[in-house]
Amino acid sequence: MAVWPASGGAGRAATSLVAGRDDRDAGARCRQAPLSSSMNRRALLIRTAGLAAVVGGAWWARETLLWPKPTLTFGESGATPWLAYARPSRVPTVRVRIGGLEVVALIDSGAQYSVIDRALVASLPLAGRSMFDMPLVAYGVGGGAQVGRGTTLAIDLPGLAIRGLRAAILDLGPLASKDGLHTPLILGQDILGEAVLALDPGKRYARLVRRDVFVRPPELVPAAVRRSGGSLVAEVTVEGASIQAVIDTGASSLLGLSREAASGAGLLDGRPQGSGISLVLGGAIRAVTVEADSVTFAGHLYRRVSVGVFDQPPLPNFPGGLVGMEAFRGRRAAMDLGTGTLFVSRPLDLTVG
Repeated sequence: MAVWPASGGAGRAATSLVAGRDDRDAGARCRQAPLSSSMNRRALLIRTAGLAAVVGGAWWARETLLWPKPTLTFGESGATPWLAYARPSRVPTVRVRIGGLEVVALIDSGAQYSVIDRALVASLPLAGRSMFDMPLVAYGVGGGAQVGRGTTLAIDLPGLAIRGLRAAILDLGPLASKDGLHTPLILGQDILGEAVLALDPGKRYARLVRRDVFVRPPELVPAAVRRSGGSLVAEVTVEGASIQAVIDTGASSLLGLSREAASGAGLLDGRPQGSGISLVLGGAIRAVTVEADSVTFAGHLYRRVSVGVFDQPPLPNFPGGLVGMEAFRGRRAAMDLGTGTLFVSRPLDLTVG
């Protein structure tokens, strides 16, 4: 989805918020269903979209006036305990408290900013609720659009208090509903840029660690990534073709590609195609899948990978690829979006698939 200030706001910085997400996985228990689409992504990639002549002012307005950093206050240990996944899905979901309510939040490294469902906002106490006056227009991966606004949140996890978190208010549809992933809150890069996210997908645990107290376990080795905006971007190869892909913990499948990237990798060469249903902004769409003979990521070779193919919204710099949680199956990981680093354990085999 992409978020832009609505027309009529002359002189304001324009930002875009890109997202979509999968999930057969939302209700699939922990079994591995055929991957529908790695559109399978909750990728809220927000970037400045001001004119070149005012890029500096647009960036300042976005970072300082519109989206200031939240404050994270850890307990004595400097970290949360290991938090069990709250939903039967490959993506990390944790229980948090907000406005006196306990809800489940999706931890999403593909979401540059946090998002809260409209229905959850309506259920929160009015006292102390802060609202943005600037309308936002959100475009979904499937082409749909909706208008949202913003609010400031206070969120509590065991061992961590988050204050001053500015979040977009949107209709998350099946992502928030009991029949879907049932996560009415998405914790994005605005939080993950301030702490280290540690993941143990095999045991289905996640934790947040203050950067200055994080100690890398010796079995975790650096992976080749770079920081682009607030995202971590890695080079993946698909049947020998090199593609830059965002590390997206909000995506359950191994890899999703834009139609352009999939075509460039030779995947749309007439080979058999499958289909599946993916949850996206406010609803669900049918998506195309193709099988790639080989995919490499973080020093690991995967065979016969079901790759979702998504249509790109008409937005600049939309990511061509998304690496999801299936890429970390059998591995542990720690990522620091603020410093642009990713550490991953070595898999037991040389191939998966």
